[in-house]
Amino acid sequence: MSDYGSTPPPPPPPPGSGSGGDNVPPPPGSGDGGYGGGYGGGYGAPPPGGGTGGGPVDHPRGMTVLILGILSLVCCSPLGIVAFIMGNNALKEIDAQPGRYGNRQIVQIGRILGIIGMVLLVLTIIWLVFLGGLAAVSDPSTM
Repeated sequence: MSDYGSTPPPPPPPPGSGSGGDNVPPPPGSGDGGYGGGYGGGYGAPPPGGGTGGGPVDHPRGMTVLILGILSLVCCSPLGIVAFIMGNNALKEIDAQPGRYGNRQIVQIGRILGIIGMVLLVLTIIWLVFLGGLAAVSDPSTM
């Protein structure tokens, strides 16, 4: 007779599991069933490996630099100076610790918008000086 087509016997129980047939539930937090999703049980359990994920965080002044850069274009050009200075300082901190911060692009965009705001401020000052000089040179009797 051949064993072709017959089912194999069940595997032996693992060592230390008792004499077989003990349906002992798994210990709490083992990840079997429940609401833990395999992270040690419970809703608030952190993921394995630390809890915060270990990824880079945003630089605390990143959004501030971006907002100041946008405002320097929209309504208040002198804010471009502040955005440029804060952006330079934030970029130095990001470059000093490259793996710590993850929003370098936001800081760069805010810094560039601050530069554009400063250029607009300089052009506005030049235009006002030009108009003031033009008014001083023009003859009031011809108006």
